Amino acid sequence: WTWRKLGIHLTHAGLIIMLASGLFTDLFAVESHVRLANGDTKNYSEDLRETELAVIDTTGEDLDQVTAIPESVLRHSRVIDHRSLPFRIVVRSFYQNSRLKMLSQAGEGARPIANQGPGTMIAVQPAPRAIAPDEREVPSAAIEILPKDGGSLGTWLVSDALGAPQTFACGGRTWMITLRPSRYYKPYSVTLQKFTHEKYAGTEIPKNFSSKVTLIDPERSVNRDVLIYMNHPLRYRGETFYQAGFQPDDSATILQVVHNPSFIAPYVACVIVAAGLLVQFGFHLVGFSRQRRNAIA
Repeated sequence: WTWRKLGIHLTHAGLIIMLASGLFTDLFAVESHVRLANGDTKNYSEDLRETELAVIDTTGEDLDQVTAIPESVLRHSRVIDHRSLPFRIVVRSFYQNSRLKMLSQAGEGARPIANQGPGTMIAVQPAPRAIAPDEREVPSAAIEILPKDGGSLGTWLVSDALGAPQTFACGGRTWMITLRPSRYYKPYSVTLQKFTHEKYAGTEIPKNFSSKVTLIDPERSVNRDVLIYMNHPLRYRGETFYQAGFQPDDSATILQVVHNPSFIAPYVACVIVAAGLLVQFGFHLVGFSRQRRNAIA
């Protein structure tokens, strides 16, 4: 190792950091989205691909107690026994991707996989895994609710395609179940004040779309308005909110939320590579200048 090779070492170190940051981004970055209509307030974002079974205790007057069971657990576990629940959940069947049809439209021989709730009128058909980037899978499952003191509350259909949660009673409490996109709760909230969608005159081509939101973080005494538009995201608490899209009827805005722990690494890598190149060229320039002076002398 010599000082004359310092520039080469710095350049290689920067390239290694850049490659490592790409690996860390692929492994640890989380992308989700927030869908907001005017006036809506949310303190969570939803995953674009993963779902969760939310079991909600709605008995309390002020707060709901939510137990979220990841899709991976539904996919690989037969019986789910959580200490916060007075019942066990038995996964009778799970569909990674499915199509739901009313029994009257599903054809002869179609049978429901549930005997409780709206699932008694719905047939579930397996579907191929989604391939296209803009194609979203519809997970579904048949789950049986078994109270820990004995008996059965029947088999229920839960699906990302169903609308409202389903309600039942167990252990003297009221519960709701729903299969929904996985949620990432945050210590702050975002309220959409106004969504603007401008088009080029005489066309349907978007010219500009932006979202004016209010960011509220009681923990840090933050309450401020922010305008999010193309190439001008909101960065807060290690997350970045991008203006990603909107509903076709302009009824809601869609913000992409990216949490990337290594987002600063590429910038650091570029600085190190630039420094390495400058040092290397500097050594060569000094050496060339000395050789030229010696030749003239």
